[in-house]
Amino acid sequence: MYRMDWTDDRLQERFDSIDRRFDGVDRRLDRVDQDFRDLRSDVSQRFDGMDRQLAEMNLRFEAMNRTLLQIGGGIIATLIAGIFSVIATQL
Repeated sequence: MYRMDWTDDRLQERFDSIDRRFDGVDRRLDRVDQDFRDLRSDVSQRFDGMDRQLAEMNLRFEAMNRTLLQIGGGIIATLIAGIFSVIATQL
């Protein structure tokens, strides 16, 4: 039966090899972290632009709502004035 002797030097070589591999993993994870930071920044900028556009749309809808209320109020006032004038002429 084969018996493997693990000397201190051989163990140190193995640990150094493992450390190098983990250093590579750390570098790749650092790149992934940077990519996520870049992505988060890009998404944040896009949402800021969307927020500005939505605020502008809200202002436009408020202006349209105000205009519709003014037109509706004018129509109702005209109808009421017309009804009173018909009643006044019939008396």
